[in-house]
Amino acid sequence: MSEWYVEYEIKINRPGLLGDIASLLGMLKVNIVTINGVVENNRRVMLVKAKDDKQIERFALIARTMEAIELRKIRKPRLRDRLAVRHGRYIERSSTNRKLYRFVRSDLGVLVDFMSELFKEEGHKLIGVRGMPRVGKTEAIVAASVSANKKWVFLSSTLLKQTVRNRLQGDEYDPNNIFIFDGIVTRRAGDEKHMQLVREIMSIPGVKVIEHPDLFVKHSEYTMDDFDYIIELRTTEEEEITYELLEKDVKMVPIQSMDMFPF
Repeated sequence: MSEWYVEYEIKINRPGLLGDIASLLGMLKVNIVTINGVVENNRRVMLVKAKDDKQIERFALIARTMEAIELRKIRKPRLRDRLAVRHGRYIERSSTNRKLYRFVRSDLGVLVDFMSELFKEEGHKLIGVRGMPRVGKTEAIVAASVSANKKWVFLSSTLLKQTVRNRLQGDEYDPNNIFIFDGIVTRRAGDEKHMQLVREIMSIPGVKVIEHPDLFVKHSEYTMDDFDYIIELRTTEEEEITYELLEKDVKMVPIQSMDMFPF
């Protein structure tokens, strides 16, 4: 059975409307997997399954004749579609940069779920995470790793003061791991052994997550075009992400090198 994403806007919110739509799907032998409402724009989203795509085509033809609803989308589900059904809200995506997704701290659970789904995908993936200190960047990355049942490996971090790794050991090179960098610390370290390790990890066909990606690419061979996703996390929607304060805070703390992290 193939899965489909269906989204419609309620034009006439009358009693029994959902029942009518569910009955229509049932008569067409289309199974509802999950359904949710998106309150802010009076829409309903669902995942359905059908043995034959023609059953979905018939539903779309009939739904478009109904005055009470306006069929907005019907397609094979994408990641953002699944999250909209799961959480009852849409992930904000930039209209000018399709790689850019925006979250606020109150949406931390949605962000963790989003990253967890990205982490489950196989192959190379480079993800940048922007945000001010103590907004929850590292917290969300680690939580998403746990949710995806993946081991996380820090190459540079501010969790234990400012620390950088010069080498990994054993299964830490496993491409199924989630490799995490702090872009400011890596850039500031100026340690060729650390940078060599960064290059090795960047060549591994796995998931790499870089906090402060804009500062990471400065004075390096990498560019923002290398990133597959950019995630911005703010305390509030109005918060500005600035780098002068970030760099100033980091410069005040000495960097120490560690061969192993207790994670």
